[in-house]
This record gives sequence, structure tokens and C-alpha cells, in this order.
Amino acid sequence: MENMLSVWKTKPKEGLEIKGAPVPNISDDEVLVKVRAASICGTDLHIYKWGPWAQERISGNLPYIFGHEVSGEIVDAGKNVKGVSLGDHVSAETHISCGYCPQCRTCREHICDNVKILGVDTNGAFAEYIAIPYRNAWVNDKGIPHWVACAQEPLGNAVHTVFDGEVAGKTVSIFGMGPIGVCAAGLCKLAGADKVIAVDMNEERLKFAKDFGADLAINSGEEGVDAKKEIMDATNGLGADVFLEMAGASGALRQGLETLRPGGRASILGIFPKPVEIDVTNDIVFRGISINGINGRKMFDTWYKAKSFLPKIGLERLVTHRFRLSEIEKGFGVLLKKEGMKVVLEP
Repeated sequence: MENMLSVWKTKPKEGLEIKGAPVPNISDDEVLVKVRAASICGTDLHIYKWGPWAQERISGNLPYIFGHEVSGEIVDAGKNVKGVSLGDHVSAETHISCGYCPQCRTCREHICDNVKILGVDTNGAFAEYIAIPYRNAWVNDKGIPHWVACAQEPLGNAVHTVFDGEVAGKTVSIFGMGPIGVCAAGLCKLAGADKVIAVDMNEERLKFAKDFGADLAINSGEEGVDAKKEIMDATNGLGADVFLEMAGASGALRQGLETLRPGGRASILGIFPKPVEIDVTNDIVFRGISINGINGRKMFDTWYKAKSFLPKIGLERLVTHRFRLSEIEKGFGVLLKKEGMKVVLEP
């Protein structure tokens, strides 16, 4: 059987292993995708570093191939496959749902009771080939380069978070200017937000936010900067209408809630390494705010929305580095040093 280059998480400690593996066999309901580009996500960083989340979430899955942001070409298909064809350029919806639980039967497959996550619970995209259920294959316009199309999955996270409620004509505060937060800033402006306030501790990432349309960039890590005061000053003491949490940081969550105006909306996407203490009585109950948790993308409503924004948002601007798959350690090095935004790997 043909072998392929692949990247594995083999041991419960920081690092990875590059080695050969058999090209996956596909079931009747799967397609085989030749990977043309895969990008590194924050989840992959957690897995690489073997932090608390990874230790709890994937210890039982080792060894396995990780990675999930992907674009490639369908080269084989099972006999039950519908709606996609050999030669199609596709990305992957990473939530593999069961189809029969109450969540799936009520149009909430993205929070399926039995969900498996590509590259977390199953072998993933840091390889030359990947097998995915045909229902999870999202067909891309062939005019979109693979190195751009692979970043649609984080764009989808931003779409889900931003459009969890109304943003047109509103002031939006976004905490966390990773690729998803930067996309969110751009989406808010494209959707008619009156003012977008970007908050992060990294000046370079704030520059990306400004480039994507943020009206105000606040470096909360800079000495003497009071992010809470700056947000309140920028909103005439009223606070933001909408707060999007994309940092996964306790301080960001608390400041975001404290600077949200009464009756405002908070949508939380960030993954927190440990429980967070917040003032529920004063910051939530007495001010009547709404809080929603955001998990991935709605299947497949989010993908259709993301498709319409893809030509407008300039996603290629987020890709700061491109490496061969065999150079994946360089890619992780760039992100660990916070020297880049989106790193793409090409087999």
C-alpha cells in the first residue's frame, strides 16, 4: 500500500513526530482528499504544547494524525457519496455529527451529543491525504487558491460568532486578535457595524485588526493602558452593544462583560484553560445582558454565509507564512513566538 507523509501526536508531551503512514482507506460514505494545503489552528497549538486542554481532551486518542484546517482535491469516493465529485476542490467541516441525537434532529448538528472532531477525535489533515465523510466536504470555487481556502474554517468561526445577533449600526468590542478575531473585525465592518473596538496584548496583531477595519485598537498589555476606560470613553460612557470574546482569557472575559452596556449581547468563542470567576449578579443579572456560547460553525448555514463574505474580506492577508508540511516545526515556532498570524503547510 502507498505510504504518505504525515504528522503525528504520539506522546503525551510537547512536540510531534513526522513519519510515513498508509494512505487512508475510505468507507462507502467517505471521500479521499489529496491535501493541497493545511493551516495551523490554535487548537493545534494546544495539542503541540500538550497543555491542560489537550491533556484532558485527547489523551485517549494517541497516537494519531492531527490538524483540521484543510483544502484539497477529491481523488476517490465511496459508493454512497452524493453531491460531490472526483476533482472537486473541498475544505472540511470539522464536526462529524451522528445524525440521530436530539441535537442533530433539531438542526443543531454542530453541538451533536456524539460529535467527533476532525483532527482531535479522528485522524486529521497534517498529511498528504485525508478521508472525510462526504457530508463534511464543502466544495470550493476552483479559483480560490488552496492556501487561502484552507483558512475558511476559522473564518466560519468568526461568521458564527459575529452573526449570533445583530451588528449593523452597533458598537462591537472584540477581545483577542488571532485570525478569528481579525476576521470578526472585518466581518463587523462589512455588515455595517458603527464602531469596532479591537483589544489584544500584541501590537502586530492589532495592526492586522486595523487593516481589516477596526476603528479603535487597544493594546491591553501596554503599560499605563486601561482597556476598560478606553472602551467606555469611546462609547460615551455607555459601553459596547456587542462583546465578542475570542481570547480565551479570564481578564478579557471580565473586562468585556464590564464594558458591555445594559441589555447588550456577549458571544463567547474563546476556550479557557481553567474555570473563570465572574460577577454574575452585577455584570449579568442586574444589567440584563445575553450571553451565548459559540461552538464552531452551524452546519451548514455558517458555510453559506462565509462563502458570500470570502471574496470581500481578503482572507489571503492573514496568511503570513507558507511552509512545506515537512517543515511543520518551523510553523509552530513562528506561532509560539507570535511572529505570524496564519501559517499554511503545503505537502
